[in-house]
Amino acid sequence: MRQSALALIATVSATILLAACSSQPPAPEQGAAGVSDGRSSSVSGPVTADGIDPNALAALKDPKSAVYKRSVFFDYDQYVIKDEFKALVEAHGKFLVKNPKLKMLIQGNADERGSREYNLALGQKRADAVKKALLLQGATEGQIESVSLGEEKPRCTESNEACWSQNRRGDMLYTGEF
Repeated sequence: MRQSALALIATVSATILLAACSSQPPAPEQGAAGVSDGRSSSVSGPVTADGIDPNALAALKDPKSAVYKRSVFFDYDQYVIKDEFKALVEAHGKFLVKNPKLKMLIQGNADERGSREYNLALGQKRADAVKKALLLQGATEGQIESVSLGEEKPRCTESNEACWSQNRRGDMLYTGEF
């Protein structure tokens, strides 16, 4: 009888010990909006079902954010990123590094001058130039796709330089926008 009582105590003790080891720490306290109060630095912010931080998506819509602007404009018949757009591309590159679950589609565009084939090739070179600059900032190949729309998606349809300059661009679209 004594041996079975010891066996029972040992089994119960082992069960309690295993149950204690498998428990999880309490969840951080959250406010009414479901946002952590900041007391636990090891817990990351909320994420969507696909692992994307909603705060990152909000930055894309904030006019004060460095990643709000999404177009890089090019000179006539060129696909070199101008100095005035390098800081914008750098900001987007760093943003992609901080948000590895986000994906980007770069659409290269051209104005109406030139043949359809030429404009498709030029649009691709423009999209690839932006992609290469983002990769140099640390973004990954898996995050970025570049395509050409040629002259098929103009912002402006008048036939003058002011309008054509708006059509020579690379547009950066993020997950959920394409």
